[in-house]
Amino acid sequence: MSRTSLFNRVCTGVLIAFALVWLIPLAWAVDTAFKSETEITAHPSSWAVHDFGFGAFRQVVDAGDIGRWYANSLVASTLTMLLTVFFGSLAGFGLSQVRFRGRAGLFWFLMAGIMIPPQVLMIPQFLEFEKTGLLNTYWSVALPQVPNAIAVFVFKQFFDGIPRELVDAARADGASWLRVYWQVFMPLCRPAVSAVAIFSFVWAWNNFLWPLLVLTSTRMMTIPVGLATTQSSYGIRYAELMASSVLGGLPLIVLFLFFQRRIVEGIAGTGLK
Repeated sequence: MSRTSLFNRVCTGVLIAFALVWLIPLAWAVDTAFKSETEITAHPSSWAVHDFGFGAFRQVVDAGDIGRWYANSLVASTLTMLLTVFFGSLAGFGLSQVRFRGRAGLFWFLMAGIMIPPQVLMIPQFLEFEKTGLLNTYWSVALPQVPNAIAVFVFKQFFDGIPRELVDAARADGASWLRVYWQVFMPLCRPAVSAVAIFSFVWAWNNFLWPLLVLTSTRMMTIPVGLATTQSSYGIRYAELMASSVLGGLPLIVLFLFFQRRIVEGIAGTGLK
């Protein structure tokens, strides 16, 4: 057996092991969601479902306005995604193609923002939205999540790989920088756009702490916040807990299954590993 073949088999085994580490808890959560509480607390635990039912899901749905929460999450996450792609691509284009003094320093300054925990900024951001009267709106959920150093980095890496001759030719024909960005570069960076769009959507959808702080109305809650409020109505009941987790994560799993090729293409196009 050659070294290359052995290495490929080892890599495949490691990937399968990581996949199982991720899939087994997910499968256990789904399995638990369809069990009764008596069956869940039985000892020893078992994968078998003897009393299969949708009672846990019905209780979660009846305990809150889950349809409204799904809609709120969709609107807030889509708004975050669109703004992140637009401003991230603009910043990445400027840092990649526009020559100006201090460009490298500005880029690393932006990258340093990755090391700042979002929790550090929550209090001043909350006070800003309170003063502007934007609390309990989609804007209060979306805007703090738009500045994303990773999105800027992904776009810059992708734009760095586009031949400079395209910019020179467009500029020679009298195109402005904005036109070069919109008509030359953006059509070429669809993989990067797809990757950033999907990642930013997923992050915004899963965000819990910030929406919990800025959303006070039950009708404005996103799905993670809304499901957390329903859990307090029935205490620690594992079937309902697992059912709410499945309902909260199911749209993202479907999204990933449909767009996994776009995600891989986007990451490969940026040169990230």
